Amino acid sequence: MAGALQDTIYAIATPVGEGGIGILRLSGDKALEVAAGIVRLRSGRALVSVRSHHLSHADVLEAAVAADGRANASRPIDEVLVAVMRAPHSYTAEDVVEIHCHGGPYVLQALCESVQRGGARLAEPGEFTKRAFLNGRLDLAQAEAVLDTIQAKTAASLRLAQEQLRGGLSQEINRLRDGLVQLLAQVEAAIDFTEEDIVFIQPQELTGRLREVGAAIARLADTSREGRILREGMTVAIVGRPNVGKSSLLNALLHADRAIVTPIPGTTRDVLEEVLNIRGLPVRLLDTAGVRQTEDLVEQEGVRRSRAAMEQAELLLILMDGSLPFGDEDRELLALHPDKKRLLVITKSDLPCRVPDASVPACFKANPEGTGAVVRISALTGAGLDGLRDAIRKTVLREDFEPGDSAVVTRLRHQTSLQKAREALANAAASAEGKLSGEFVAMDLRAGLDALGEITGVVTTDDILDRIFRDFCIGK
Repeated sequence: MAGALQDTIYAIATPVGEGGIGILRLSGDKALEVAAGIVRLRSGRALVSVRSHHLSHADVLEAAVAADGRANASRPIDEVLVAVMRAPHSYTAEDVVEIHCHGGPYVLQALCESVQRGGARLAEPGEFTKRAFLNGRLDLAQAEAVLDTIQAKTAASLRLAQEQLRGGLSQEINRLRDGLVQLLAQVEAAIDFTEEDIVFIQPQELTGRLREVGAAIARLADTSREGRILREGMTVAIVGRPNVGKSSLLNALLHADRAIVTPIPGTTRDVLEEVLNIRGLPVRLLDTAGVRQTEDLVEQEGVRRSRAAMEQAELLLILMDGSLPFGDEDRELLALHPDKKRLLVITKSDLPCRVPDASVPACFKANPEGTGAVVRISALTGAGLDGLRDAIRKTVLREDFEPGDSAVVTRLRHQTSLQKAREALANAAASAEGKLSGEFVAMDLRAGLDALGEITGVVTTDDILDRIFRDFCIGK
């Protein structure tokens, strides 16, 4: 890939299909030269003379290959606006040209063919952002936040991505690294001047500062669960015996008749899946078939899939019909997956209640902030649905958590690096307390620095970069 970074690349930066506007983006040392071969400004000026970061009215022409192998502009393709962004003040920190044309598939295809004839090559997935990282425009955590911004499903996940893109996580990581660099400098100075018997830092102070940085890393790592849920979303399964109101609840939360609802038990035979926003949480909601013993082969398969959905879900909404007393099937469901986060949802609150508070299992009443809580709802009238949404958020996220207020870890890669850094600092502190040679402390400090550096890309490998940028679209 090192040689390929010298290439001028192009890609369509707008979604596939018909649209009002389509954007083709060029980046590289020859971006202006390639664009100038097919762009004719309506002002009559040369493209290379236009001001950076200004739109210019132009025609773009089809590049035809002449007999001598050179590309010559010929027939007009479209009337366009052209933006030139000169290095280093561009997204990639290279010369960038954007051609804003009509968003028809053939127009964009003709543009792509013309710039390719002019000497540009099609960009690889994420290559524009990868160049921004390699050219120092973004660090690695910020580059990941670009993709998170594109893929954000809720306002909360967008705020989180934007905080990271603005450098919130990177600043915290750099602050931690700066503290470790100062400690490492003092430890290595003591190693260099061992014979002079100069004390650069007392062992107790060294140990205390290592513990302090380790605790700060631990606090940052503790945000990983909330961060990953807001970025990736979470899976919530609606489970219960037949006819307790599972499909009615799905429809009520969606404000749409997505699932078929009838008085006949066993109507739902398969797992229905919908994605929705619940109090800022991207939720993948699974409506499952009623769980019961049955001789019907099709319904048996539905029950099997319901149990599989319960296994994969991170939160279970266990529904019980409030107009009926507890039954054996209800008790069997309540006994399943006690280790998972669960909410007991008592439905049909618009009907006379047959499930008083006194009969609710103690495990749900005793832990309103833990593995269980109770919510009463009516999907028919909408009563209790806001309380259910609040309970879902409260069960999943810490009550004091607010995205965008401070640095948050959003990826498993970040979490793994923080864990490596914690272990390295714990080893350094143990070496210092054990009065081992300074070389051992310095070695562990460097390991901790490298682990933190992996998050922002100060320390990285081609394999890490390939894994990160392969998930990007070609135009970004």
